[in-house]
Amino acid sequence: MKVFVFSTQPYDRQFLEAANHTHGHELIFLEPRLVAETASLLTDAPVVCVFINDRLDEEVLKAIAARGVQLIAIRATGFNNVDLKTAKELGMTVVRVPAYSPYAVAEHAVALILTLNRKIYRAYNRVRDDNFALEGLMGFDLHGSTVGIVGTGKIGQCFAKIMQGFGCSLLAYDPYPNAECLKMGVQYVELSALLSASDIVSLHCPLTPENHYLINTESLAHLKRGAMLINTSRGGLMDTKAAIESIKTGQIGYLGIDVYEEEEALFFQDLSDTVIQDDTFQLLQSFPNVVITAHQAFFTRNALQSIAETTLASITDFARGRVCPNQISLDS
Repeated sequence: MKVFVFSTQPYDRQFLEAANHTHGHELIFLEPRLVAETASLLTDAPVVCVFINDRLDEEVLKAIAARGVQLIAIRATGFNNVDLKTAKELGMTVVRVPAYSPYAVAEHAVALILTLNRKIYRAYNRVRDDNFALEGLMGFDLHGSTVGIVGTGKIGQCFAKIMQGFGCSLLAYDPYPNAECLKMGVQYVELSALLSASDIVSLHCPLTPENHYLINTESLAHLKRGAMLINTSRGGLMDTKAAIESIKTGQIGYLGIDVYEEEEALFFQDLSDTVIQDDTFQLLQSFPNVVITAHQAFFTRNALQSIAETTLASITDFARGRVCPNQISLDS
């Protein structure tokens, strides 16, 4: 089938082309994001393959439906960027990658924790300048700390296992407790209780209309003063401006994020020679106790291979009229 692949980076092409050897689809790679202004790049194609910052709202969906699109293949787990109601009305099928490498994201969350706690970013720059002083680099033992996990799906479960290995006490908040986490001794509590008791809070839940700005001024008031907050899930889970105010007051002692609510205008591109116009993001970067990575938690060769293989397998299922296990239900 002819497949238009939007938001293409060199690594996307590398892994999709390798996986396509066994499927034989016609892949047309496009660098721009799919938005209203770029929908016209599609020409008579039944399939569009998109990533997390492509915007498939009502306007875009109607535009690509008029160009023959029947299948939307999301090469990611989340699908909050797709208007599922409109997709259903237009008779479109939507598939995703429900799991690729939960270890990749969980391990990156731990990397942020260690970087913030032991001030690795400061220590690295100091040593390069021949400054070997330790003042200002003090951290704390993870062993014996309490870690709160918000969302205990596959990624949250992997994260729990890693933190248990450090000797941490584990709390969790999730409407649907994970049996494997319960076996590990994870204690499920309400969000306010988790925030008030945890030295480290890590977000591992999908973004839904119900949990948009789950971390806000009100919930941050419950946060244990000086606690560490980690978000490797979706930017919309955290009200950035509320987080900034909490950093200023010391309520948030450390912040590590791999996602940002307005990241679509920033991430996955080189803007080093431009002036960033997002004042909120610029302010966030200015704090010495904040570490930001540009949505790279998923970025391992294992994950990219799995994403490519799963995406193309779903397209093949659709082409052959088979039931696709990765299809998103549009009935809700």
